[in-house]
Amino acid sequence: MGIRFGLNGEDSKEANIDKLRYKKVIIMTDADVDGSHIDTLIMTLFFRYFPQVIQQGYLYIATPPLYLCTKGKVKEYCWTDQQRQRFIDTYGGGSENAIHTQRYKGLGEMNPEQLWETTMNPENRMLKQVNIENAAEADYIFSMLMGEDVGPRREFIEKNATYANIDA
Repeated sequence: MGIRFGLNGEDSKEANIDKLRYKKVIIMTDADVDGSHIDTLIMTLFFRYFPQVIQQGYLYIATPPLYLCTKGKVKEYCWTDQQRQRFIDTYGGGSENAIHTQRYKGLGEMNPEQLWETTMNPENRMLKQVNIENAAEADYIFSMLMGEDVGPRREFIEKNATYANIDA
């Protein structure tokens, strides 16, 4: 990553942001719920140990698509279920059976060209810049979910369980 340690004043473990080689540190994980959990863990790491990277606007999350929808020669990457439904309505007359949908369960299911085209190419990719507020929320959620206090964890799970997209 290019962050050097032991070069900043009295604290030998403090990161020296001036030695950062790149102005964009990009987290790239799967587009599903598991990828979101990994994003949360990595944001928590940066929030706790490298907050300057977030404060100076260098941390980003890459957004890979969930689907590739095709109808004949028309193909479209869809990042949300709503975009997929729009494709079905437009090209399939509202019938899911009239189009082909490829669901990406992970980055490993994309071939290198697709990954470049959708997630890595600076001309096309969608990046979300991490700010201190969403990193702080990630840190709180991570601490709450991994902590010993069962009450808040149970409340969070019960509140958010309806939003879970289970891939069984």
